[in-house]
Amino acid sequence: MEEAYLALGKTILEEGVNKGDRTGTGTKSIFGHQMRFDLQKGFPLLTTKRIPFRLIKSELLWFIKGDTNIRYLLEQNNHIWDEWAFERYVKSAEYKGPDMTDFGRRALVDEEFNERYQVEMAKFTDQILQDEAFAAQYGELGNVYGSQWRNWKTSQGETIDQLKDVIEMIQKTPDSRRLIVSAWNPEDVPNMALPPCHTLFQFYVAEGKLNCQLYQRSADVFLGVPFNIASYALLTHLIAHETGLEVGEFVHTFGDAHLYVNHIEQMKEQLAREPRAFPTLKLNTDKKSIFDFEMEDIEISDYHPHPRIKAPIAV
Repeated sequence: MEEAYLALGKTILEEGVNKGDRTGTGTKSIFGHQMRFDLQKGFPLLTTKRIPFRLIKSELLWFIKGDTNIRYLLEQNNHIWDEWAFERYVKSAEYKGPDMTDFGRRALVDEEFNERYQVEMAKFTDQILQDEAFAAQYGELGNVYGSQWRNWKTSQGETIDQLKDVIEMIQKTPDSRRLIVSAWNPEDVPNMALPPCHTLFQFYVAEGKLNCQLYQRSADVFLGVPFNIASYALLTHLIAHETGLEVGEFVHTFGDAHLYVNHIEQMKEQLAREPRAFPTLKLNTDKKSIFDFEMEDIEISDYHPHPRIKAPIAV
């Protein structure tokens, strides 16, 4: 099944068009693509490079909790959202450190600047962990995924718990064609640190199996997509566990699927590797609700990937 992901990378390298982007990095991009993963045949954590499952499960639990502050992630030693919170902080009046303007791109090409950036980032994350008031102000990312999933704001001032509601619908009306959770709220987009890339997901119940399809408007294929595949596969497993269903397919549908130009050589290296067997997911069956799971309740076994391939993140 990993071949579906590798085929996407190969297609972008061979057929992608050169496009500019918000970060100024540049991409090769295609529009409209779909991959399918049979979750009965193993948990789709890529093996052609090591994917840190600890980061995937802590981020997903963060979403499920409805949290939008990076403090929980930092407590789990998860730094994948740091840059977006830090960017907001350095643009604030309270920041008094060295100039970090355009820090994402400058850090990639200027070694001295990168060292200053790392120092300032370490100070920032330490303060988030140690200072609750500072964390409340500068660790907050706006109404990103967790907020939209669990606390969607209505025009009447009420909130909708989409995730809880969709689980109840799967249990009560499994044939419904409305088993949908949306993270794309146009009113909130301007105030989010990063507007949702994985914008909407839908469940489909058939023959006792729970299937999930994700629509992703924008996909960083080398760094982000391997996380997205595993994250939504894990979400499907968790909800199937709560609703008493088997897992079926995870279907991954893309809008703009792209490789950043500074990921091209890394993608070529990954394509040269032979896929291995997917690992097995183990859930603590004593936990009955998705909302009760903690880090120690989710594990994988028999994961034997190729080594990690490093690549810079575009912010």
